[in-house]
Parts: sequence; structure tokens; C-alpha cells
Amino acid sequence: MNVSTESPGYFRSPLLMSRSDTALLLIDLQERLMPVIDQSELIVENVQRLILTAQLFDMPVLGTEQYPQGLGPTVEPLHSLLNDLPEKLSFSACGVDGLLKELPQRAIHKLLLVGVEAHVCVQQTALDLLAAGFDVYIAVDAVGSRFPLEKEIALRRMESAGAVLTTTEAAMFEWCERAGDELFKQVSRLVRKKHAE
Repeated sequence: MNVSTESPGYFRSPLLMSRSDTALLLIDLQERLMPVIDQSELIVENVQRLILTAQLFDMPVLGTEQYPQGLGPTVEPLHSLLNDLPEKLSFSACGVDGLLKELPQRAIHKLLLVGVEAHVCVQQTALDLLAAGFDVYIAVDAVGSRFPLEKEIALRRMESAGAVLTTTEAAMFEWCERAGDELFKQVSRLVRKKHAE
């Protein structure tokens, strides 16, 4: 059982993410990659919602760019929401020195992964994070590959290895935890924006 820091005395399942134990990790959502990714517009919209929600709750938002000299910077509107992201040549984001160094100090042991490509950089990152002892969550509607089959098999492999599959909206409300306050209203507006489009 987990005592929530957001609601003292309220016991929560350790299987749930919370704003106090989770970070968002963006992987390689770059200008020359996204146009060839299946459902890229939906992925970018969902990642944007997750960034805004994480920032609302003062959660760490980490990210990487794969060889930006060739693949370009992170796409808008995501780029303007972020600090400069470290570049990498390794497919796994775990190959970026210092990327995760501040997480233990904040008692963060869960990571929600979003980005591309699901069967390459996302998958290799997920497997490395699991091996390092992190709890890994994948927002299935915020990751993508060029071909649906590649994404499908990657999700199956990551889940069989111990990653937890979820969705953008489920993660947003998991972080929010409760209704009735201003933070809930702001999260709800972000969700309604999705359904209105």
C-alpha cells in the first residue's frame, strides 16, 4: 500500500502512477521523423497534453533527440514547451549520460514513456529502464512507428517484459488523483480539448 502525498491518509495502489513518483520521458519526437510516423498528429497532440499536465503538477519532463543534425529538433508545438533536450546516438535514452540522475533524489521510480519509434528507441529505452529497476509505463496513444505492425509487436514485447500499457487520458487522471479542485478543472479542460477536436 502507498500513502499518497497528495491526499494524506488515503491509501493508493503501488501500481498507480502519482505526480510525486513519476516522470515523463519524451523520446525523439523530431521534425524529420514525425511526418513518416503512423498517426503522428494524434501522437503529438497527446504528448502535448501530457507535457502540460506534468508541468501543471511540477513533475519532471525529460526528453531526448536522436542525432538532431540529421533528424532535426523536436517538433512544434512540443519544442516550445521544453528546455533544450540532450542529443543521443544510442537508440536507448539510457545511453544519455546524466539523463536520469536527479530522479532518485526526488524518489521518482516510475517513468511514462512517449515518442518514436516504438519498436526501436522507445522499446530499447523501456527494456533498459526495466533492467535498471524502474517501473515503466507506456502511453500507447502517444508512441508510434512508421508501420502499425512494428508498434503492435513492440507494445507486446514491452508488456511481456514488465512495462505497463496505459493511455494519455488514463495517465492524466491518474496523476490528478481527485476531482473538485482547480487542478482537476485544468486537467479536464485539456481532456475536453481532445474530445472537441
